[in-house]
Amino acid sequence: MSDVLNKEQVQFIDRRRLDALSQQAALSPRLRQNYNFHRADQEACHRLLNAMEPGSYIQPHCHRDEGKEETLLVVRGRMGLVLFDEDGQVEGKALFEPAGDPLLVHIPRGTFHTWLSLQRGSVFFEAKAGPYRPLTKEEKAPWAPAEGDPAVPEYLASLLKLFPPGDPEGRKALP
Repeated sequence: MSDVLNKEQVQFIDRRRLDALSQQAALSPRLRQNYNFHRADQEACHRLLNAMEPGSYIQPHCHRDEGKEETLLVVRGRMGLVLFDEDGQVEGKALFEPAGDPLLVHIPRGTFHTWLSLQRGSVFFEAKAGPYRPLTKEEKAPWAPAEGDPAVPEYLASLLKLFPPGDPEGRKALP
């Protein structure tokens, strides 16, 4: 087997690694930290862990390019997914926990969405096509504040209200 498998490429992720990643996220100005499994942004397939702390803001966005779908799985913590129509109206939401239901989400290209951390130490796994390229103006939701905009705290608070603590309806994937 050693002829087939290069042990330097095998990566085991344990709780200590998740703890360290979450600590890095908590110290980051954006309250997020990636751990990439892909070696370079030019690779055709991006696989990564993303530690995301409460208060982190991802501007609602979509991916327009063919093949730029995203698949997300919560590894630890609690995360909320919000789906929007082209005008910024909420079309659906879902609460994700490692042992919850739903377990995983696949987001097709052209779907406006954002992802919210609802618990300290939350980490999710993400897979999407590479190569990396920043979002274009057309992919960023024009009806939502950009990262760093003074309106972000109020907008983020309005999204978090979709997931009140202890709300059993928050578990259901809507529409």
